[in-house]
Amino acid sequence: MRWLPSFLSVSLLAAGSLAARKSSEERFKTYHAKSLSSTPVKLGDSTYRELTSTPRDYTVAVLLTAMDPRFGCQMCRDFGPEWDLLSRSWVNGDKAGESRIVFGTLDFADGRDIFMSLGLQTAPVLFLYPPTVGPHAAASPDPIRYDFTSGAQQAEQVHSWVARHLPDRPHPPVKRPINWVKWISTFVILSGGLTASYVAWPYILPIIQSRTVWAAVTLISILLFTSGHMFNHIRNVPYVAGDGKGGIRYFANGFQNQYGLETQIVAAMYGILALSGISLAIKVPRISDPKAQGVAVFVWAAILFVMYSFLISIFRGKNAGYPFALPPFM
Repeated sequence: MRWLPSFLSVSLLAAGSLAARKSSEERFKTYHAKSLSSTPVKLGDSTYRELTSTPRDYTVAVLLTAMDPRFGCQMCRDFGPEWDLLSRSWVNGDKAGESRIVFGTLDFADGRDIFMSLGLQTAPVLFLYPPTVGPHAAASPDPIRYDFTSGAQQAEQVHSWVARHLPDRPHPPVKRPINWVKWISTFVILSGGLTASYVAWPYILPIIQSRTVWAAVTLISILLFTSGHMFNHIRNVPYVAGDGKGGIRYFANGFQNQYGLETQIVAAMYGILALSGISLAIKVPRISDPKAQGVAVFVWAAILFVMYSFLISIFRGKNAGYPFALPPFM
């Protein structure tokens, strides 16, 4: 009969272990059933302790929040719908509970003692309690905290974080409800746009096919980019600069430097030169009066000469070694 005490001890240990596993299983079934009807499960001080108690063969994801307007937690109100969407999508995709996770929410108004015991002074806080027993038991029973330092997160981001800590288990995806207002608004806008395009097409087509319009757009683009507009945006150059004598410098020295106003002046000069060339090549030959044509040739040639001379002088000012110049700007 000496073996009887040893047998009783082993039996009691086995029975105690079985009871602990059964208690953990019962807790999971109870809260999983609650989550099927309303998720995330709304918790209080006692239910929080019961759900996160050990031994635990399931995972618990709990959001500690403060939704009361008195606390002024804007991030809580921003993240609340995303948390509800995540838990609802997960539970609907895993109604059998194969992933062994329970989603819960503890508001400060319902869990002051828990907040104080955890030393929490900010919200929201998301804890993930890993299993302490079973095949997915973690090395440490301490909860894992989600980082909210970058602000309120989307449900998909938190889903990835939760799934990363639940290996070898189902990870139901986040399913957002159909935004009917957005779809209807898009349909109405597209329909209106297509209708307006159909009505206005006879008036728009001649503009699109106009050589004058395309020539103007091309010329403006060429003048804009050859004058250094993109250089100004890339280098973030100043608009003007002082000359050290109380005045203003409009042109920067060197080919690798320029000012914003300098770009505009050069673009205007290029535009006048282009207009002069176009007028001499296209407009002037169409003038029927010989005298008027001669005057136009003289005027446009003078404008071309003066503007080109000014451009050469600016070029020479930026590079003192440039040997050429034209009057009246020597």
